[in-house]
Amino acid sequence: MKRVTIYDVAKEAGVSLATVSRVINGLEIVREETRQKVEVAIDKLGYKPNAIAQGLALQKSTSIALLVPEASFGYTGQIINGLIDVAKIYKYNIVLHTMSEGILEIKDIVDEIIKSRVDGVIIYNDKLMEKELAVLSKYHFPIVIIGNRMSDDNIASVFVDIEKAVYDLTMEKIKENPNYKVAVIQDRINDFTTQEMKAGVQKAYKELGIEDEGYIEIPSEYRRSYDYFTDTIKETPYNFLIANRDSQAIAALNAAKEQGLSVPDDLEILCLIDSKYNNMVRPRLSSFAIPSYDLGAVSMRVLTKMLANETIDDREIELSYLFTPRASTK
Repeated sequence: MKRVTIYDVAKEAGVSLATVSRVINGLEIVREETRQKVEVAIDKLGYKPNAIAQGLALQKSTSIALLVPEASFGYTGQIINGLIDVAKIYKYNIVLHTMSEGILEIKDIVDEIIKSRVDGVIIYNDKLMEKELAVLSKYHFPIVIIGNRMSDDNIASVFVDIEKAVYDLTMEKIKENPNYKVAVIQDRINDFTTQEMKAGVQKAYKELGIEDEGYIEIPSEYRRSYDYFTDTIKETPYNFLIANRDSQAIAALNAAKEQGLSVPDDLEILCLIDSKYNNMVRPRLSSFAIPSYDLGAVSMRVLTKMLANETIDDREIELSYLFTPRASTK
């Protein structure tokens, strides 16, 4: 079947291409009689406007770029679902871009994205450090960042306060048992999140007058967390370990059991991110339920407001989390 084009509509309605374009894009400079003729022709021929052509006519692409690191695909599914659901409401397309660690600087990636004529960019990258965030603030382009807290005239952010989550948990555990010692496990892949978690423990320790780093740094000679814990977990001075990723939490869990420790009686273990694997291991891993879908949905809604020049009361939107206790903690 021949594809119906804007030329066919113009011929059927007896008007110019420019007039058809104005009707399609909702411009008010077309007489009502002419508009009706074009709309009748569109219905008769079954013409479907091309989204890209519409974007060019309106000087916008109707597309939003989503930038995520390749390594985070396992955790971004619900974020993307939330983005897409809100994007559909406001008739935007989502264009996915990925970045590989260490290959390109974020400035180069964002430059290329902007050149592709998208209307705005949403960035989910829990590895962004202060230097990279400062680079983003130089863009005069609407950007929403998921996971990191920052804002300016062209940037908004949607995040969960990880430092506060870990701080609250540490305070609760030590107040229940003053002899308890809590520690964060180093995550080389996600240094930004690790530093947030570490800051939460250290803030609690400082307020409680405890002199301890509350941090387990895995020496460079160990390629896997499991190998390190197999060698050291029996002598660990900590009662409660907090891992960022499920793989690290499971590594500590398996090493503890293999070395004769009981979880949670001898050692409690918590995974920050609540993944499907937390329910598969035994004992099941306690975690924080982070509202991933809402992170995506709220980020997209904020960006639509920025694009429409609507008033935004808060450019740093904090979402709540929920502690989900399971069998790996008391």
